[in-house]
Amino acid sequence: MAFKTLDDLTDIAGKRTLVRVDLNVPMDGDKVTDTTRIERVLPTIRELSDKGAKVILLAHFGRPKGERVASMSLAPVAPAVSSLLGKNVSFADDCIGDAAAAAIGALSNGDVLLLENTRYHKGEEKNDPEFAKALAANGDIYINDAFSAAHRAHGSTEGLARLLPAYAGRTMQAELEALGSALGKPVRPVLAVVGGAKVSSKIDLLENLVSRVDMLVIGGGMANTFLAAKGVDVGKSLCEHDLAGTANKIMAAAETANCEIVLPVDAVVATEFKAGAQNETVALDAIPSDGMILDVGAASIETVKSKIDTARTLVWNGPLGAFEIAPFDKATVAAAKHAADNTKAGKLNSVAGGGDTVAALNHAGAADSFSYVSTAGGAFLEWLEGKELPGVKALEN
Repeated sequence: MAFKTLDDLTDIAGKRTLVRVDLNVPMDGDKVTDTTRIERVLPTIRELSDKGAKVILLAHFGRPKGERVASMSLAPVAPAVSSLLGKNVSFADDCIGDAAAAAIGALSNGDVLLLENTRYHKGEEKNDPEFAKALAANGDIYINDAFSAAHRAHGSTEGLARLLPAYAGRTMQAELEALGSALGKPVRPVLAVVGGAKVSSKIDLLENLVSRVDMLVIGGGMANTFLAAKGVDVGKSLCEHDLAGTANKIMAAAETANCEIVLPVDAVVATEFKAGAQNETVALDAIPSDGMILDVGAASIETVKSKIDTARTLVWNGPLGAFEIAPFDKATVAAAKHAADNTKAGKLNSVAGGGDTVAALNHAGAADSFSYVSTAGGAFLEWLEGKELPGVKALEN
């Protein structure tokens, strides 16, 4: 492993431990409405606290752009962390300077403190060395447990890791190990399922995956662009016709890399996008001129399930259809449940991530049965694109 973890930490009682976490949680007024991100970092906080460290949490909230914006204060988040942690979490109204130093100075071994929004300072997003030094003055050890922010070279994610002994927290460790097992040294064959609305938002991802995986299922609106590039009339479906050349380039690269691209062989079409809309399943050469492809058909679902059966590793990003509205969720749900069943049976290592992906897997009731589901969003995508993540690079030995 190229990075140190909490397993490498010894004798940390009394040490000021700066822990970068992701507490950028959904709020309704002063109430946290989704505690998923808080729950993910609790194991690291508990472990450090139980070992007697002085746990000092660093986090951002929203985009205040270096200004103090009252609605973006982390103060209301501290009680939520405290409630879930089962112990008091104190709060300091700055992350550097006298206010932070005083709050840290008042900590006893095992105490937990949340510092105010790091993005209240312009030096955070600029990764200003002086800001990083001001953060480092408050700690003896640095732990990054925020993979979701690791694609940003910020003061609290990259700069700080170069000034103090740096370690990966348990969530960061789990994420890196899961992604390593999916694309680093995977058990083959490797299948990637990539869906979503537009090819334009996932060009780098597709170009990287065709050289890394054995099979690539393309679904969602982006599949229409590939179908159109192959000469299929997709009617009024969402389609980036101007990217036909890009689609053809990706398909040619896949052929060179011996990666099988799997496109829909039939389609569920409707003339309007609304719940319960009248629809029909048709062959690709029978899509009505006024029809929209909103899901893949039964034959395509069976094809995807057969590829899942062939695979030993699965990487999933994006739905196969317009899953938000029934009945256009059928393919995504069927494929997700099949992958979950194979995972539970020990036949498949399944790793998924991205906002729509998490929502789709939760909708299918399959998320809990996947090997690992990342909530990291942008960082997960950049990792799949083969890009170096500054916050991860800074943790390397």
